[in-house]
Amino acid sequence: MLVGIGLAVLAAIGYGLSSVMQALGARQATAASDGTGMTTASGSPTLRSTLAAAMTGVFVLGAIMDVLGFAAGAGAARMLPLFLSQTIVAGNLVITAVLGALFLGIRLHPRDWAAMILVLVALCMLGTASHAHGTTRVDLPFKLGLLVATVAIITISLLVVRRLGHAGSVVAGMSAGLLFGAIAIAVRVLDGVSPFSVTTILSDPAAWTIAVAGAFGFYLHTVALQLGAVNGSTAAMVVGETAVPGIVGVWLLGDTTVPGLGWLGALGFLLAILGAVLVALFGSSEAERSTAENEMHVPVTPRQSPSTYSPATNG
Repeated sequence: MLVGIGLAVLAAIGYGLSSVMQALGARQATAASDGTGMTTASGSPTLRSTLAAAMTGVFVLGAIMDVLGFAAGAGAARMLPLFLSQTIVAGNLVITAVLGALFLGIRLHPRDWAAMILVLVALCMLGTASHAHGTTRVDLPFKLGLLVATVAIITISLLVVRRLGHAGSVVAGMSAGLLFGAIAIAVRVLDGVSPFSVTTILSDPAAWTIAVAGAFGFYLHTVALQLGAVNGSTAAMVVGETAVPGIVGVWLLGDTTVPGLGWLGALGFLLAILGAVLVALFGSSEAERSTAENEMHVPVTPRQSPSTYSPATNG
């Protein structure tokens, strides 16, 4: 269990670094453009703007951190209850927030720190109460249902985000989180891992879910970062990738807590989600300021502190 916890922590670090690096890449792409063809009529980013962000060096490095985080998170999902592994991974919110303050000029207020401390305390409570994970074997209808649900989330989220424009940051983040949550569930039930068999893995619908959810989750995460502040979109993503897998793990996969500590596990789980929601709500004003900076082509570099911004940039 300790190995699984270690992998989940590594995943949190990787995802936290990735979020900030990808946000820097998105801002660099916007700053380097002339503004034409970068947004749709509703204000949402075009495919061209997303590809431009993905081609920046810092974004590529962030993508590598994403891959490393995914590998560590996959191992944790196989070794731990999903409500524990996914909630530990949610700790990337704290890393993202702190690095966002250092490199993106995102202001952190006392209430932000309080919400992040709440998340950390909740993680400790949840870790104390967690027991060994349940099953990794499920029937074919479960896997096909997971794949259908993934495709439905992708379709609905793409339509909604395009319609909302700049207001779609939290929706895009939440949708990306749900897709990453689907990946965690699919990794947990994937056949062909032990004993290892490429043929079994490729023929498993869970593998298809991982591929589809991974591709569109990555895209929606990128869109969320372009639309708003890192803290808000990442917090929404954390809620999506934590709540649903945790519930599915307990309800359908047999994940349990230490006898007599079910109340502590449930409380820790709820408080962790609450902390993420509070950070998302508190970061709403920062989303507007961050978007305004992108529109004004103001590049933010590690050497530029928030105090050097113009009054107009600070909103």
